[in-house]
Amino acid sequence: YLVTPVTRFELVSGMLLSGTVKAAFAGMVVTLVGCFLAGIGGNLRLDTLILLLGLNSLVAFSLISMICLLMVRVNDPVIPRATFGVLNTLLFFPSGAMYPIYSFPEWLQFIARIDPFTYAVHGFRSILLKNVGIEAIIGDLLFLGGFSLFCSLGVLILFPRRL
Repeated sequence: YLVTPVTRFELVSGMLLSGTVKAAFAGMVVTLVGCFLAGIGGNLRLDTLILLLGLNSLVAFSLISMICLLMVRVNDPVIPRATFGVLNTLLFFPSGAMYPIYSFPEWLQFIARIDPFTYAVHGFRSILLKNVGIEAIIGDLLFLGGFSLFCSLGVLILFPRRL
């Protein structure tokens, strides 16, 4: 890709979109299987499925763009593997998936407010367990969209077109 006439924008957007498509597909499969295993699969309607697909895609795009931003200048192939496990743990626990965010100390509540997992957890809970529409998760969608845009622009700026 170093000598092709493809622009940096096309390389980065292709990388982000291909990762997003794969992650969104896997996320939808896990979400649907989880719904049926939890016994709430009968509640899924077409509008709920469309909303879940949109949220899954946005969550996938935000996480893919965040990972790409963190790894855009890394040359060692071992570092990403080690980082992903630690990063998943560090972002999962303050997300509110296990414990309510209001019970956290103030410094951890701050981390939860900037954690994209927090907004993903809230969105999925709202759609699947509270059976609400898009108006209830618009804040989650706006944060994830802004976060994705910030990370994507960072990747675009930092992406090296050299070895």
